[in-house]
Amino acid sequence: MEQLNIIPVLLGADLNCYNVARAFHEEYRVKSYAFGRYAIGASNYSRIVKFTIVEKLDDPEVMVSTLLDFADKHSDAKLIAFGCTDDYASMLIHYGDRLRPKYIVPYIGPELFERLAYKASFYADCDKHGIPYPKTKIITPDTKLDSILDESQLGFPYPIIIKPSASAVYWRYPFDGMKKVYTAASPGEAEIVIRRIFASGYPEKIILQDMIPGDDSHMRVLTAYSDRNGKVRMMCLGHVLLEEHTPKGLGNHCAIITEQNLPLMERFKDYLESVGYVGYSNFDIKYDERDGSWRAFEINLRLGRSNNYVTSAGCNVAKYVVDDYIKNVKYDGTYFCDREIFWHSVPKGVIYKYCRNADEVAHAKSLARAGKAHPSLWYRPDLFLNPRRLFYLVMHGRNHYGKFKKYYGKE
Repeated sequence: MEQLNIIPVLLGADLNCYNVARAFHEEYRVKSYAFGRYAIGASNYSRIVKFTIVEKLDDPEVMVSTLLDFADKHSDAKLIAFGCTDDYASMLIHYGDRLRPKYIVPYIGPELFERLAYKASFYADCDKHGIPYPKTKIITPDTKLDSILDESQLGFPYPIIIKPSASAVYWRYPFDGMKKVYTAASPGEAEIVIRRIFASGYPEKIILQDMIPGDDSHMRVLTAYSDRNGKVRMMCLGHVLLEEHTPKGLGNHCAIITEQNLPLMERFKDYLESVGYVGYSNFDIKYDERDGSWRAFEINLRLGRSNNYVTSAGCNVAKYVVDDYIKNVKYDGTYFCDREIFWHSVPKGVIYKYCRNADEVAHAKSLARAGKAHPSLWYRPDLFLNPRRLFYLVMHGRNHYGKFKKYYGKE
């Protein structure tokens, strides 16, 4: 195993943070340092993540000074910064130039961020590049709702999906009953949701969208790494079996089987290279059985929280950055991952019970019997003689049975 003097510096403490730290530890046996406003169970009691609370880390000046102070104390190491939430990734994108003298910051610049971070502008980009997405109507705080919510004006039937165009902005305006995504069965329900969101102070656009039929197993997640010259070096496609269904976690992947679909992957590769993308990107895509199309929901300008599915399939997410920025490995074409594994972040029993696709459940069980199941948090080097971590994981697994019983099918 190669030994390099590198330190991953992570902003956040969630599953995304732990998965990135695990990738660095698996490949280089290094500990990651993480900063966040509060501790989260996914990285608690971990030997591979040293977490520090910084109460005002969401203030860009605090974030920059925190990272520069850390760099001054570790000037002998190569430092790599990762943002593990939309907010933190956004700050690294906008303030990365102040950090780059001392950090590797593998992200796009602010100009491309403005074009891609908002769903409304991303869909406009999809129009230019021939990427299908669900039928969509975009509204602003000034939009008059009297007639626009009729099906004749929307151009698609109820029930519909309602979601903020700017997710990172949306979460800054909390309110009772807040969800990641909403479903409305009628114009009246839609109006109530829209007015509630705008009443919170949320200033950006809202997306009204055709509901693509099909359960969680119709979803795909595509992760790509684009090097500093904008060339896509790796793409890994996951077939989602199950997503979380809590109000704030709705849509988070918790069970994935990797697969290869070259026409789909190549379409998004061409898109990323045409816009000059740099760093990790993550697409949520759904199969529309009505016309056989693949429809993009959004692009995340960072690694997704389920990124351990990529590492588990043999595409270690730490290695691509290190090869690109530290070892200066030359681009040698795109690797379209073809290794099949079953990744999960909740107990297999939850997946087998709540995944509605019987064929994929049988597929997952077959992969598990073959030793190709990869639980995200159950990392042996972090559990050996670590009873507090082990106890947390046992309780974490048990809690998911309760969460799915309470929320599944009640969105």
